[in-house]
Amino acid sequence: MRCGDPLRLGFVPLVDSVALVAAHELGFFEREGLKVALSREVSWATVRDKMAVGALDGAHMLAPLALASTLGVGSDPIPMVAPLALNLNGPAITLSSRLGPALRRGPGADGLAGVMARRRAEGASVLTFAVVYPYSVHAYLLRGWMAQAGIEPDRDLRLMVASPLRMAELLEDGIIEGFCAGEPWNSAAEASGAGRIVAWASQLRDRTPDKVFGVTEAWAAARPDDLSKLVRALQAAAAWLAAPGRVADAARLLSQPAYLGADTALIEPGLADLVAHHGAANAPRSADGAWLASEMIRWGQAPPDTDAAALASRVYRPDLYEAALAA
Repeated sequence: MRCGDPLRLGFVPLVDSVALVAAHELGFFEREGLKVALSREVSWATVRDKMAVGALDGAHMLAPLALASTLGVGSDPIPMVAPLALNLNGPAITLSSRLGPALRRGPGADGLAGVMARRRAEGASVLTFAVVYPYSVHAYLLRGWMAQAGIEPDRDLRLMVASPLRMAELLEDGIIEGFCAGEPWNSAAEASGAGRIVAWASQLRDRTPDKVFGVTEAWAAARPDDLSKLVRALQAAAAWLAAPGRVADAARLLSQPAYLGADTALIEPGLADLVAHHGAANAPRSADGAWLASEMIRWGQAPPDTDAAALASRVYRPDLYEAALAA
């Protein structure tokens, strides 16, 4: 990046990108003396690849993506650091309206297990479900939810990856029968009649870690002052959102075509949940990263001898968060 060029920060159109959008729209980046350009990305793989080649300076990203990139699973090693956590408990599991009896709300997947058992007995093809990325809490939540009901995700269904923006469309077109994604795309599927939300992350695991703000380890080492300024600006945006009455204002910001391009009525519930559970930005907790790393090991995505705690401590950096706010 040439001197004077804006910092390019990537985001995927989801409610939990709100800290980046608000910091940009409301001038919190400028107050820190930063020039920032936001880049709307279509997928998490694109975020990963752009981070790897330096086309993005930082990004709103899946926490397990940062862990997987650092470990070098699914791609060449790209060591990442996360000085800020952006969301907890955001995802939800949505099933197609076509599944009928499987649509019982609540944390259990017994209804779905019954449908799948009958299909196996009839010799029908396996059902297809979607997640936003292989290394995502969405994949771990969906897999764990099914496994508790006796469904074996790697045997009893087909699991595909799709952009969160396309989930409702894929559900409506009959390509998938369910998905796990962030908001507002579960609410969009329910509003269209294509699906029904059957379980929220908060029902499946308390404090489910989801998104972080991430930069490469090399970028953090080369530009510590800019990283501190970014953290302070994003934290200021989160504090703005946490004030009473701000959810509707933030929903209007996010509803713009450059960001989510969705109706505010679909955006507000997810924003309210984000504020209630986390506040849009906060110190990352190594324990959250260690749980995610253990899920990567559980589902065969990381070697069984991976030191989950050491990996989490390398990526999740509360020290950078605290240093930024103390400066």
